[in-house]
Amino acid sequence: MELLGEIAADRPLLVLAVKEEAQFLDTELPVLLTGMGKVNAATALATVLGRGPRPSGIVNLGTAGALRPGLTGTHVVGTVVQHDFDGRLLAMLTGESYGAPLTLPDGGDTVLATGDTFISDEAARARLAERAALVDMEGYALAHVAATAGVPLRLVKHVSDEAGEGAARTWRDSVAGCARVLADWARANIPYRP
Repeated sequence: MELLGEIAADRPLLVLAVKEEAQFLDTELPVLLTGMGKVNAATALATVLGRGPRPSGIVNLGTAGALRPGLTGTHVVGTVVQHDFDGRLLAMLTGESYGAPLTLPDGGDTVLATGDTFISDEAARARLAERAALVDMEGYALAHVAATAGVPLRLVKHVSDEAGEGAARTWRDSVAGCARVLADWARANIPYRP
């Protein structure tokens, strides 16, 4: 976890998993690098929100794998689900619901599946494509923490790979280009000056 800059109540916090995704950001806004995965994302965001002050909002910028052929570009996520969490089984065991899909009020129609597994095989990709268009490793955790803290969140994902065979190699090769696109999106859609 690394926080660059200071959080203030009158401006948003940019949240990214790794420095490779943030390398072209040119901003006076605070940037939180969480590390990869749901635990790192949740821990980092909860820590900075718990310390206060809270930002006016949170914008998660990051890469995602496409679960459907031909899906490219930048997407503002409308719904996020966990793909590696069996909430139905836990509900049967405990009688309580955990891990329900989260709807983001400023999002679009895109559904994002989050899990701690990097999807790099065709069978997993096909299974997840029935529920979502994109896959990442942090979105649901960030959405859960933001909702619990009462801070508005936007999830903005740029497609880096096709979440199948060769996805890891493709991500490494495409992350710099994705970082440029995400920085351009942030410049056009988030006020950079206080």
